[in-house]
Amino acid sequence: HVQLVESGGGLVQPGGSLRLSCAASGFIFSSDAMRWYRQAPGKERDLVATISSAGGRTNYTDSVKGRFIISRDNAKNTVYLQMNNLKPEDTAVYYCYAQILTTTGWNPYWGQGTQVTVSS
Repeated sequence: HVQLVESGGGLVQPGGSLRLSCAASGFIFSSDAMRWYRQAPGKERDLVATISSAGGRTNYTDSVKGRFIISRDNAKNTVYLQMNNLKPEDTAVYYCYAQILTTTGWNPYWGQGTQVTVSS
């Protein structure tokens, strides 16, 4: 079955860096685009970054452009989110997401989330 497992969150000071990882299994990872979302307390879950199946195309929400980098290693079935120059407003639970074609059609899959807290 499909599994997405995030790791790498934690507490970091403003200006610091973290790298999130999402290990995928149960589907052909190299065939699917991957996304990172985040959800701050009391707010909706928002798209942060997207990467194409081969990794050649990426997109970012405006608030993280120039600070975050999404990448993937298809040999390791893992997608990453390198977060630099972190700000308090980046505090959120970060989720890995994939929409996967199965025998029942296109289905969304989420990881369990990893908490990122940016605070001095």
